[in-house]
Amino acid sequence: MRIEKCYFCSGPIYPGHGMMFVRNDYKVFRFCKSKCHKNFKKKRNPRKVRWTKAFRKAAGKELTVDNSFEFEKRRNEPVKYQRELWNKTIDAMKRVEEIKQTRQAKFIMNRLKKNKELQKVQDIKEVKQNIHLIRAPLAGKENNIKLDMPTNPC
Repeated sequence: MRIEKCYFCSGPIYPGHGMMFVRNDYKVFRFCKSKCHKNFKKKRNPRKVRWTKAFRKAAGKELTVDNSFEFEKRRNEPVKYQRELWNKTIDAMKRVEEIKQTRQAKFIMNRLKKNKELQKVQDIKEVKQNIHLIRAPLAGKENNIKLDMPTNPC
């Protein structure tokens, strides 16, 4: 069973799903859903449409260069069936998937860490600019509390 990739959004297309467009020069375009097909017909660039994988990779939101992507490449040469080779391949696929998941998680955490540092700097700057809003009401309340309290309750 071959799982194809959508030309527009790079999503998976399982057998019997999606649609195929063949241009006059025999170039084949596969689409996972009508949304992708319509955007292709409108000549939209997938790198500018925010929900596509191409945009996420171009914007640095997803991992782009990694050795684990090498295993997903399409191979057209059939290999003679051998039980040992088949079992090793399945074990390798599981291991590659684990490695890919950990690397993607690490990439996301590093990306979020940069944003947290920037957010902290912005928060400190905002507090420094608006410190008068924080200090003034508290200072006024302390004086009002002292004036309202009676000195001798007897």
